[in-house]
Amino acid sequence: MKTRLNCPCGALITGVDEDHLVTQTQAHLRENHPDHDYTRDEILFIAY
Repeated sequence: MKTRLNCPCGALITGVDEDHLVTQTQAHLRENHPDHDYTRDEILFIAY
């Protein structure tokens, strides 16, 4: 199960499970990178 993602801006995004990680990543993107929108699959592809 993937629960971490390093954003290129330097932020480490974590979740308790993959669903939470996707939610946290999408929130980070909305707040910090509104011009970027990634699907669940794209987020999990770059997560670890």
